[in-house]
Amino acid sequence: MTCEGYFVAQAWTDLPLDRPIGLTGPQAGTLALSIEVLPPGAPAIITYAAGAGERPAQIIEALLAQLDRTARELFPAWLPEARQLEGAAGAGVAAVRSMALRAAEQRGHYGPFLADLAERALSRQARPGGRLSAEIRAAGLARVIAAGFDRDRTALLVRVPVALPAPAEQALVTAARWFCDAGGFGAWFTGAPLNSADTVETIPFGTPDRTALLAGDPTEVPAPAGSVSYPPITGRPHPASHAEQLLEAALSTAPWATGRQWNQPYQVHPLTSPVRLDLLWNHERCIVEIDGPEHRQATQFAADRQRDVLLHLAGYTVLRFTNSQITQHHDLVLSQIRQLLDGRRAENHERAPHA
Repeated sequence: MTCEGYFVAQAWTDLPLDRPIGLTGPQAGTLALSIEVLPPGAPAIITYAAGAGERPAQIIEALLAQLDRTARELFPAWLPEARQLEGAAGAGVAAVRSMALRAAEQRGHYGPFLADLAERALSRQARPGGRLSAEIRAAGLARVIAAGFDRDRTALLVRVPVALPAPAEQALVTAARWFCDAGGFGAWFTGAPLNSADTVETIPFGTPDRTALLAGDPTEVPAPAGSVSYPPITGRPHPASHAEQLLEAALSTAPWATGRQWNQPYQVHPLTSPVRLDLLWNHERCIVEIDGPEHRQATQFAADRQRDVLLHLAGYTVLRFTNSQITQHHDLVLSQIRQLLDGRRAENHERAPHA
């Protein structure tokens, strides 16, 4: 839309993907909430916490390594044929390379890149494909990450730190432009304004009021410089969440935990944007939320409580656990989840004859 002669982007699908741009308007927490469940047509969005590097080549290589790790964590979402493989032992490596080469031929990927990435993902090896050029790796990673989220494109949401020196700003913009040109990524700057990089187009970005209604003005714990983060994939624990992975490992051996669904989108209220429910038992109307350190912030805590109230009014019961509770007291966590599920199932059984 336009406002007094200026274009105002209202959704992720409104933003260009062919050049670096700066976003003005929303706070970091509101942006993070709106990324949780993206609309159709939006690219996969990877958030990058920029550092103070002053050499574009240094930024490019470090970010390529982070994107490579992201792609390996997302595996096998971008190569669903490999879900049947249990590991690299035996014929696993040969099988996954064969699957990757076949998929590359069918989907237009570069075969040697995809086979190398699939082998390292299955073998849990961080070694980057050193024989391949940076341009090939960038283009391949953009396509693989997009496929992992069932999207057509990938964009980098670059968080600019406060008081970034001018040489570092220029290096960051140069690196972002390289990712657009060589890899086909979108590159969107947010956070502190780019004071010295006057070549970057700025676009006002207005997230829907329904996002703000649910989020308030949530804040986030600053991410380490140079790190990347990404939203979960529907139906599985977040690959980068040790707590979610640990909880799923425990639940997978518990017969009473059947019916669980990880990271499901849900619209809490008609006036709010969809959100992600960490762990859902829909029939029992039970939800488990796993809170990282960002949930300790006062505004995030308030937003969580508001969301829980809306879920309660919709008939759901929400249990919240911190990462440390799951990693240090998982037996107690499992016991409390089971107690809630048993109670709900008993209620459902009592009501069934009268339905």
